[in-house]
Amino acid sequence: MEARNNKAAGHDPESGPRVRWLFLDLNSYFASVEQELRPELRGKPIAVVPLVADTTSCIAASYEAKAYGVKTGVKVGDAKRMCPGLILVEARHREYVAYHHRVIEAVERCVPVAAVLSIDEMACSLVGREQGLLHALELARTVKQSVRTHAGATLRCSIGLAPNRYLAKIASDMEKPDGLVALTSDILANALAGLALRDLPGIGAQMERRLHADGIRTMPDLLALGREGMRALWNGAGGEKLWFWLQGEDFNDPQLEHQKSVSQSHVLSPELRTAAGAYAVLHKLLHKAAMRLRAARLWTTHLTVTVKFAVPKGQAERGRATVHTSGIPQATWSASLAVIECQDTQTLIEAMAKLWSRRPQANGHQTPFYVGVALGQLVPDHLHTLSLFAGLETEARRSRLASTMDAVNGKYGTNTLATASMLLAGASAPTRIAFTNIPDLF
Repeated sequence: MEARNNKAAGHDPESGPRVRWLFLDLNSYFASVEQELRPELRGKPIAVVPLVADTTSCIAASYEAKAYGVKTGVKVGDAKRMCPGLILVEARHREYVAYHHRVIEAVERCVPVAAVLSIDEMACSLVGREQGLLHALELARTVKQSVRTHAGATLRCSIGLAPNRYLAKIASDMEKPDGLVALTSDILANALAGLALRDLPGIGAQMERRLHADGIRTMPDLLALGREGMRALWNGAGGEKLWFWLQGEDFNDPQLEHQKSVSQSHVLSPELRTAAGAYAVLHKLLHKAAMRLRAARLWTTHLTVTVKFAVPKGQAERGRATVHTSGIPQATWSASLAVIECQDTQTLIEAMAKLWSRRPQANGHQTPFYVGVALGQLVPDHLHTLSLFAGLETEARRSRLASTMDAVNGKYGTNTLATASMLLAGASAPTRIAFTNIPDLF
């Protein structure tokens, strides 16, 4: 009706600026789900935490808590001082996954979801008349209402519209909560000039320092570099691609769209802070990471193992050690190993065993309290090449075993079939949600 009225008034919705992407970012997602499930929490400052303890950090905060400066990553003890009356809510990851799927269903009542970027972000590719700005704005408002009606009345989202997905993501961050912003080609230069460098996805603290070292401190400074200048600054095609994105160009490059790493980490419970306990939990983390790798149809060529050891408090005070976010003084050890392209658990366990044998075992490295694994340099399925050393039959046999285990675990629970080396880990390292990882509901 609105589009019809605009046309009658002389404003043709088919003419004018066009956009190709709709990017949806759920606002304070974990906290909003808790407020949806528990009406008594609505309108109150809450923080979602992994464990109700002052030494942990906030996973998410409601907008009522954000008004006091509480945000993701703030230690609980500090958050309670910043926000008197803050309500701590222990995270319920299964609920967040369930609502994630409800949100997808609500959005797809209006427009297909082209890509799920994280548990609280998704992108929709617009086609045909949907690309006209007036149509796109009306579609965005319809999506917002669908989320409230079919997923949860308290759930709010910010939506960005733009010529490409990168700019649509930027637009979704420009107005929160419950925002709707369109970055069209005719206003792009002025809109980008008002942003900070850190407003660009992919530019974090480290990259910002690099840019500052080269005299780049504002968006106009960055854009003035031009295509070749940004390619040189990023040491490759990544900078050139970013330049094109900031000009409003769109790319459909499936080889660059796959996930770049898969990682799992866990803070050990006190009874598992031994070499045997840490190794068992590492096996469990590797098992979960390998399952995620196969589910994403990816292959890895690089394994990293990280262990943090608790050390006496005095070492941290003398500057010989850092302090973990939990407050534990730590000494960190990390080692990596290149592997043949693989996705099966057995090959990765063999590689992890080699890395584990290299861990420091002298005084100061007797009490591991944190372990993590990371699979990097990932290769998508369509670019995978068979190893000349492993051979077709060996790879096929290990892949069949991994697929069978995944099918059983997918039906009956993540740890139904696992290696015996995981048994000591017991219920440790339960499934958690990173913002870029939405686990299946087993």
